[in-house]
Amino acid sequence: MLRNRLPLLITGVAGVAGFNAFHYFHRKYPGQVVGIRPHQTWNLNGDGIVAEDAVDEPSMRQLFDRHGFRSVLSCLGNCALKSCELDPAMAQRINVDSARVIADNVRRHDARLVHLSSDLVYSGTATGNHVETDPTDPVTVYGKTMVQAEELIQTCVPRAAILRISLPMGPSFNRHAGAIDWIQSRFRADRPATLYFDEVRSCTYCDDLNDVFEKFLASGVAGLFHSGGPEPITLYRIAQVVNRVGDYRPELLKGCPRAAAGPMPPRAGNVSMDSGKLIAELGYEPFQPWPLGDDLLPAHDGWHFERPADETRSLTQIAERLYRYPAIAGQLLQAGEIS
Repeated sequence: MLRNRLPLLITGVAGVAGFNAFHYFHRKYPGQVVGIRPHQTWNLNGDGIVAEDAVDEPSMRQLFDRHGFRSVLSCLGNCALKSCELDPAMAQRINVDSARVIADNVRRHDARLVHLSSDLVYSGTATGNHVETDPTDPVTVYGKTMVQAEELIQTCVPRAAILRISLPMGPSFNRHAGAIDWIQSRFRADRPATLYFDEVRSCTYCDDLNDVFEKFLASGVAGLFHSGGPEPITLYRIAQVVNRVGDYRPELLKGCPRAAAGPMPPRAGNVSMDSGKLIAELGYEPFQPWPLGDDLLPAHDGWHFERPADETRSLTQIAERLYRYPAIAGQLLQAGEIS
């Protein structure tokens, strides 16, 4: 039981995975969960959220000693591909050095660690459906630093679990982070968004990820696991779904092959993941396909231009079907947690 491993620290709550995980665990275990975000993210506040730079060794040491964390969900990482390419030192600091600081404190407190990594440890030049034993070959600084962080965790905290995730689908704190909100931010401002026909990801609803996080935090399972959804989808198809469900102007969506995107930042190809090892460990398939529902599956490249008269399209539909799937959204509506 996770209750035996509280209090819980969640790092990286400014990111989509961390933001959604923090609110899930904070609701479920009130007063027992602390989330940290960078000092410069001044507009992310709330009960249990602390401004803390994870690379600040003395301050992180004090934080661990003050709370006595029994478990850590490490969601920290800068996944802004272009920023990492232009400032590799920053990427090293946030993606690798912070992992070392967290690992050191986890060892001092004999805490449970679940560390999140990324599908972008692969180049995607093969046929996708990667398994954990496939050699990593990242094409970006971000991917390279995520590999370094994995190796560091495996060496320093061999009892830790490392979960490689793809695109976590849920709301972001600033309505701009993550796949759904970045795409929406373009359409909302009546600006075009160009997405790639041949970059393939294994998206997952954050609500499903939270369940997996909890299972791994509560267990003693160690090692590397792929944690991607069962239905690979291209970035262009993702944008089609957001465009049509949100009832945005269809002509704002542009598509191109990743080779036409230019050299900065480099784009991965088919980095879809096989999560069979994780499914075998849990004993069940934890992930619903994203998006859930045959009516949300683009049939062709012009699918988002089609607007059936009997179809409901709105920002509410994005919240209820793309951030969450209907069963979860219904539960939260009944609880008054979304409206």
